[in-house]
Amino acid sequence: MKAERLQKVIAQAGIASRRKAEELISAGKVKVNGQTVSVLGTTVTNKDVITVNDKPIEKEELVYYLVNKPRKYVCTADDEHNRDKIVDLVDCPQRIFPVGRLDYDSTGLIILTNDGDFDNMLTHPKYHLPKTYKVTIKGVLTKKDMQDIRNGIILDDGIKTLPATVRMINYDIEAQRCSFEIIIYEGRNRQIRRMMEALGYEVKKLHRSCFGCVKDDNLAIGSYRRLKPHEIKMLKTMANEGEKK
Repeated sequence: MKAERLQKVIAQAGIASRRKAEELISAGKVKVNGQTVSVLGTTVTNKDVITVNDKPIEKEELVYYLVNKPRKYVCTADDEHNRDKIVDLVDCPQRIFPVGRLDYDSTGLIILTNDGDFDNMLTHPKYHLPKTYKVTIKGVLTKKDMQDIRNGIILDDGIKTLPATVRMINYDIEAQRCSFEIIIYEGRNRQIRRMMEALGYEVKKLHRSCFGCVKDDNLAIGSYRRLKPHEIKMLKTMANEGEKK
């Protein structure tokens, strides 16, 4: 469940600017779950009932998008280096954010939403949601390498990855290059690139082809669509089942 500052939630609801929202809070005109709140910095979730001047604010419509991320886009809502952002690819009135991340040079499927609970459900380590990637590396994985991936690999931080599924797609001994599919059940920072580094390989291409149960081979790079209701429902079901494992 994602907590946000009260003044930010009021501003996003279109009641007032964030500065004006702070003034309303300080003046004791804002209540959370029936209790007056006058302390700036108070955080709330989408389960809290918020009123301004005793009138409940309207909750923002929850939206869910699937984006096929291009290379050289950052998975963040704000970027201090003024790089292209994944959120800029989606035309919607809501302030959305990416569910998890794909690194700058990777491509593939990523979900954008304004639903903090959904974001937490899909990204928290305890849910073990499967994510499928197609990877091309410099070099050719050995049978031992593939078994190590299946058993878990100790990364540079000393923590071992969860067991993953790996399947060779093609390889070229002379060119020293291979492509394979890998399914991981966690979302550690730059995980697959770090797994390959631990094995002594350099990743040349990395593309996420499936997020949980969601895949879309017809979605062009840089394009997006709304998630279908049954996809949202299935993702939640998969996360709940993953929590029990």
